[in-house]
Amino acid sequence: MTTFTAEDFKNGQILLFDKPLEWTSFQVVNKVRWLIRKNCGIKKIKVGHAGTLDPLATGLLIICTGKFTKKIQELQGQEKEYTGTFTLGSTTPSYDLETEIDKSYPIEHLTEEKLQQTTEKFEGDIEQFPPVFSALKKDGKRLYEYARKGEEVKINARTVTISSFELTNIDLPKVDFKVSCSKGTYIRSLAHDFGKAVESGAHLSSLRRTKIGDFRVNDAYSIDDFIKTLPEKKQNSEK
Repeated sequence: MTTFTAEDFKNGQILLFDKPLEWTSFQVVNKVRWLIRKNCGIKKIKVGHAGTLDPLATGLLIICTGKFTKKIQELQGQEKEYTGTFTLGSTTPSYDLETEIDKSYPIEHLTEEKLQQTTEKFEGDIEQFPPVFSALKKDGKRLYEYARKGEEVKINARTVTISSFELTNIDLPKVDFKVSCSKGTYIRSLAHDFGKAVESGAHLSSLRRTKIGDFRVNDAYSIDDFIKTLPEKKQNSEK
């Protein structure tokens, strides 16, 4: 296993992490920065991530250090791949499990053929509304700040590209999927819109990011694995 040095991190590293469930992307960045500073004796080191994952999602998070933080925008623009599960027949205000089910819908009319055919409607360039429970900013505030206060806010649709969308297992009300899509695609919104398209409701009940460009989650570190790549703890001595 590679052992990193302080200079490695300063010169720049692209690190792949498998984000744990319920961690925010920012928490992973903070943990990695703290570990590098503690074990390498560095007082200051730039660390950032290339694409947020929601707390209830797991999977690939790219973290850049040092001079490679300049690559973040380029990495964020690459195509992403996700797997996960939609639950049909019910919706939530956040489009996932962050909030409680607010409405229920019939699913008796749903067939495998109808579900499979509906995926075709979402391939290519589509218009998508981001969830109201999201970190996007509107007038200087995050959308979820408005949503949690029950305040209505107008959200504009945006064009995203879904290059492939397949259902990998159907066991109603659960439907497993695999999606490849452009930057800015909200899989929660895809779940919500898919539910409407099949004349029912749906919410996202699990999500895992498996690829960003050519980077794969199978090559990613857990936090414990990353710790093994670091030198033994040093006292902070560098500025």
